[in-house]
Amino acid sequence: MKYVLLGIESSCDETAAAVYTTDNRLLSNVIYSQTDLHKQFGGVVPEIASRAHIEKISHIVASALEQANISLRQVDVIAVTNKPGLPGSLLTGVCFAKGLAYGQNKKIIGVNHLEGHGFSSFLEHNVPFPHLCLTASGGHTSLYLVKDFGDYDIIGITKDDAAGEAFDKIAKLIQLPYPGGPYIEKLAAEVDFIDFFKYSRLKDKNLNFSFSGLKTAVLYNLVSQGAYDLSEKSFLKPDDYTLKQQVASSLLVCITDIFEQRLKLALQQYPEVQAITFVGGVACNKYIKARIETLAHSYHKQFFSPSAQFCTDNAAMIAFVGHYKAQQNKFSDYALDIY
Repeated sequence: MKYVLLGIESSCDETAAAVYTTDNRLLSNVIYSQTDLHKQFGGVVPEIASRAHIEKISHIVASALEQANISLRQVDVIAVTNKPGLPGSLLTGVCFAKGLAYGQNKKIIGVNHLEGHGFSSFLEHNVPFPHLCLTASGGHTSLYLVKDFGDYDIIGITKDDAAGEAFDKIAKLIQLPYPGGPYIEKLAAEVDFIDFFKYSRLKDKNLNFSFSGLKTAVLYNLVSQGAYDLSEKSFLKPDDYTLKQQVASSLLVCITDIFEQRLKLALQQYPEVQAITFVGGVACNKYIKARIETLAHSYHKQFFSPSAQFCTDNAAMIAFVGHYKAQQNKFSDYALDIY
């Protein structure tokens, strides 16, 4: 059956809307980023995020419809992120979507934000099944065995801190701006991605992820160099650009090594997979992406990753998942809630 979908995403600090159709696929993808609002705090402030969503969501949805050159009356289904995420942010998107759906007598579908990321590669590529999907962002780092649309097993989860969170917190530790990932990559590239400090890697032989120990290793390495005062919780060498480069490079290489280690284990356990996909905000990192692509090809697997606009939080991926759920007749009701 053919559908016109309006997708809405507001799980964290991006307000986004997109229009996706069965015939013409993605017609629009509009995003308002709150990064500038949260920079001074070094991370996302939930109250500020939810207020910004309230201010922007109506305009963003209207812009998505306008760019797609369709009216709300032409929309068949509204797909909205309802889990996981910041409660206030999620509530803004879900309440807005439910209001539109009820007022216009439209069908509604709640979408798992992580499932959106997991299938974001399909916006631009024909990815074969089964495949491994590595999702990495500030809020999650997970590994999936994806067997079909909506049919996947979580085979590796984040035990504590996510990879993107590690980038942001280490960046804050050495007084780099927020978000930390792009600055870490820039500094690492300037010293050719050398592993100066050889931070500890994960030693357990499973598919889960943990980055809290890595953050501790970086901290105590800085303390041992006289670069960080634990009692004052302050970085003592803010003008030492070389040290920042070395920390950034060592951190990036270490995290990438951990990704590679987990993927190699997964490929050994699931040799039937035909491809690896790398998605989420961390997939914007060109160094990590290149190394995972090389790994995939060394195992004779295909590799896919979305372009940057679909790596960070966006509504196009929510609309895409909503579309295949509509095809599977998996609609929600107006009692849809957040989780």
